[in-house]
Amino acid sequence: MKTVVSIGGSVLVPDLDADRVAAYADVVESLVAADQTLGVVVGGGPVARQYIGAARSLGANEGELDQLGIDTTRLNARLLLSALDGDIAAPTIPTDYEEAATTLHRDAVAVMGGVVPGQTTDAVAAALAEYVDADRLVFATSVPGVFDADPNEDPDAERYDEIRASDLVELVARGESLGAAGSNAPIDLLATKVLKRSSITAAVVDGSDPTAVERAVLDDDYDGTTILPDDD
Repeated sequence: MKTVVSIGGSVLVPDLDADRVAAYADVVESLVAADQTLGVVVGGGPVARQYIGAARSLGANEGELDQLGIDTTRLNARLLLSALDGDIAAPTIPTDYEEAATTLHRDAVAVMGGVVPGQTTDAVAAALAEYVDADRLVFATSVPGVFDADPNEDPDAERYDEIRASDLVELVARGESLGAAGSNAPIDLLATKVLKRSSITAAVVDGSDPTAVERAVLDDDYDGTTILPDDD
């Protein structure tokens, strides 16, 4: 099986906790031991936001801020890479999809961050999954699934156990039009559109428990939301 895992920076390095990084490294190694061909995309999280906030105060433009965010995601990817044992992963961070695909073809884990300005690591993960014809995509986020309303604002918000890709596109687009991007869906609009066109099954799980990723990939057993292809 070929799997892409997107690990949000806010769940991998919420406060640069080495134990959390080590726990995710254990999961990656477990998946490899189970014969998974694995690509891992790492987000920037709070570290990226701190750097971007400081740089904005210093007068950096949006292009420069985007590049700073990309650099931080790659730094976080490097941190995860340093926790992996042996030679299961490529020693360098891929900077584009072709390089990541080449790594996977060698049966090595590709650990990467952002690719181009203006594109979140959600979208990078979805695009990588499409590029390498992955069987499964798992988003490990700080939100335990996709909700019909913002659970932080609406106590009656209900989580979807399953949602079609086209319905998710509409849900995320509606949230963005209301100025509430990401409030009830933890992945962005571009990522959802890539999922819709690629027909890849995806799962959104609570990444604060790294073993949730392992259960989602190996056992299809997790608390979260399954994003189904429209033609499934």
